[in-house]
Amino acid sequence: MPTQDYLEYVPCNVCGADQYTVVHHSNYSNETAQDLKDKFKSSGDETLIDQVVKCKHCGLIYINPRIKADLIIQGYSEGSDEAFVSQAAGRERTFERCLDFLEKYVSKRGKILDIGAANGSFLSVAKKRGWHVSGVEPNAWLCQWAKKHYDVDIKPTTLFEQKYPDSSFDVVTLWDVLEHVPDPTLVLKECNRILKKDGVLIINYPDIGSWIAKLLQRKWVFLLSVHLYYFTPATIRNILNKTGFSVAGQKPHFQSLELGYLMFRMKAYSKLLHTLGYSTTRVLRVDKFQIPYWLGQTLVVAKKK
Repeated sequence: MPTQDYLEYVPCNVCGADQYTVVHHSNYSNETAQDLKDKFKSSGDETLIDQVVKCKHCGLIYINPRIKADLIIQGYSEGSDEAFVSQAAGRERTFERCLDFLEKYVSKRGKILDIGAANGSFLSVAKKRGWHVSGVEPNAWLCQWAKKHYDVDIKPTTLFEQKYPDSSFDVVTLWDVLEHVPDPTLVLKECNRILKKDGVLIINYPDIGSWIAKLLQRKWVFLLSVHLYYFTPATIRNILNKTGFSVAGQKPHFQSLELGYLMFRMKAYSKLLHTLGYSTTRVLRVDKFQIPYWLGQTLVVAKKK
């Protein structure tokens, strides 16, 4: 079981309150402290074992207690992630659609920064469309993959270590990132600082208030130990307002992935569906077929006030 040397209690990241109700209880019975730390070394597909709470004041849902912030960053910087990069083609297709949506809110294709850029699929698509691209990603292996496969340079570091000047970018993006960071408010304030006047921020997140999350309850696929925060439209709007942004638009976020990969990822939720589905897709030779899927993901466009 994790020790207090690895865990920390945190107040609400939106309103600062320290009063909450428990939404899901923890289950660390078969986990060591090192096991918990190691969960952050991959793209993260292990089901939730941590205590999830809901702030009594503003309604933010988050993990508390959680593994300490410095260990989270260390975990993300280590190891490789072959499973994640195997889906590069689907992610490129997803980001083409995302850029179509994003470009409705900008007057020109200027400078864009992707935070938590992973293997660089988004930056590669943006670069081909004429954007001037930059990215930060703590995992050096993913940065190297981006350089080799996309010829995209991503800094193997964090947003704060890079120390960008004020008003450096026209657009900042956080694809599947905000729910992972130890301090979303601090990250969003930094995004505001480095955005130009009237700059645009793009966030996608799994909405725990969506009908499918409510239907699936504990079986919702985005209840993961690596997701430290669980936003709803109300709490995402609150945290954006607090950090100097106003919501300009939002829509359901559909992602394209291979059918076989989706069946592979089902292992953590249903071994029967995983076994039958994964085998069947391979026998029928449809495992590489790209399909769009939605399980509560939401895309938000916000503008700097």
